[in-house]
Amino acid sequence: MRKELLTIDGVVNLLLGILLLWYPPSVIGALGLLTDGKPFFASILGAVLFGVGVALLIERFRPPLRVVGLGLGGAISINLCGGVVLAVWLLIGGLSLTPLGHFALWTLVLLLIGLSTIEMYTHLRRATD
Repeated sequence: MRKELLTIDGVVNLLLGILLLWYPPSVIGALGLLTDGKPFFASILGAVLFGVGVALLIERFRPPLRVVGLGLGGAISINLCGGVVLAVWLLIGGLSLTPLGHFALWTLVLLLIGLSTIEMYTHLRRATD
C-alpha cells in the first residue's frame, strides 16, 4: 500500500506543479481563482510542488534505483502544512473568490489533508504490525 500511496501523491504533486508552472490564465479563471496577472508566485509554488512530486516518485522507486527521495514522512508533513495553511486562508483570509474558486480550493484542502491522513494511518499501522 505504501508504494501505491507514494505513486498517487507523487502524481498529484506533479500535476499540480505542472498546472501552476504553466499557469494558464484561462484555466485559473475557469476555476474561479482570481489572479493579478502575475504568474511569479504561482510558478514558484508550481516548481516546489513539481519537485515534491519528483522526490516522491524517486522514493517510490528507491529500491531498484538505489536513491533516496522525499519519503512518506516528508510527504505527510508537506501535504498537512499546505492543506492547513490553505484552509486557514479560506476561512479567515478574506479571499475574494467565486463559488467555483472556493470549491476548487476546498477540494484541494480535502485532497491534501485526506491523502496525508491515509498515508499516516497506513504508516502507523505498518509500524505496529
